[in-house]
Amino acid sequence: MRFRCVVLFLLVLFVLPVWGYARSLRVAALFSGSVKNDWNSIIHGAILRGKKEFGYSYSYRDILSPPGLLAAAKRFASSGYGIIYADGFAAEGSLRMLAMGFPDVKFILASGRGAVKPNVSVFDDWIQEPVYLCGMMAGRLTRTNIIGIVGSYPVPNVNRLINAFIMGAREVNPKVKVKVDFVGSWYAPSEARALALFYIGAGADVMFAETPGVIEACKEKKVLAFGNLLDRHKLAPDTVVTSAIWDFYPTVRFVTFSVLTGTWVPTDLRRWSMMAKGGARLAPFYDFTSKLPADVLKMVETRKEEIIEGKFYVPIDDSYPKSD
Repeated sequence: MRFRCVVLFLLVLFVLPVWGYARSLRVAALFSGSVKNDWNSIIHGAILRGKKEFGYSYSYRDILSPPGLLAAAKRFASSGYGIIYADGFAAEGSLRMLAMGFPDVKFILASGRGAVKPNVSVFDDWIQEPVYLCGMMAGRLTRTNIIGIVGSYPVPNVNRLINAFIMGAREVNPKVKVKVDFVGSWYAPSEARALALFYIGAGADVMFAETPGVIEACKEKKVLAFGNLLDRHKLAPDTVVTSAIWDFYPTVRFVTFSVLTGTWVPTDLRRWSMMAKGGARLAPFYDFTSKLPADVLKMVETRKEEIIEGKFYVPIDDSYPKSD
């Protein structure tokens, strides 16, 4: 009876006020590209999940130019929205200046720069850890010792994933040679497919598909592939060994809860997009569970646990990755 009274007291004291505040909280998200694009869809889906769990209202605008993104952010900030997620990569300086005029609004910016008091936090897809694990597998699975990588743009958040893949492969196989290039677009599947076919023709028998189009080429040529951002299994079940997944929901949950409880402070949110916090992980191996050598599966599982427990650190290398 006493336990029930304590639980009821805590519910009335803490949970119900937070829940009530959540119902009045308004959240917005602004995207420079389509909300259907992979990267944007992950953010959008996580905020929708937060809406279901916390009960806040949610509005978004996508396919915005930098001036349009800034104008939309100003409208939301002026209309009582408490949290605004926005593509800082597209309008970095303007959004930071805008935030200074709305100190009570929490701006959560996709950005490679730092957080700023009193109200700007930053995030990115810090999934280099599962990408490193993919690289380790690639290094063990290649027979030609040639690995192909096709990326979107040679920008820091893409470079660090490609470099992590290369480091993982070379940890277990120093003989690995890397062929890497970029299509110069966030979405150019035809160009990515052509580059992948070129590298496969040059001997690559394992590919890292940082950008769309690569997996289709690997499926055509029966070459193993590793996916990026989302679980790519359905694209080619006999080709995709696994994928490095970004889950933005731990970030959304942390931001929302800290705002509702009055504990929010501007911060770099990267740790919430990493494996220890559930923001990054490997997709299931599906049928490859029975196809992969047991020692490879054990190697990956061991290193995964070391990463989660903080016993192994995947280096962050944003430098331009070059072919051998």
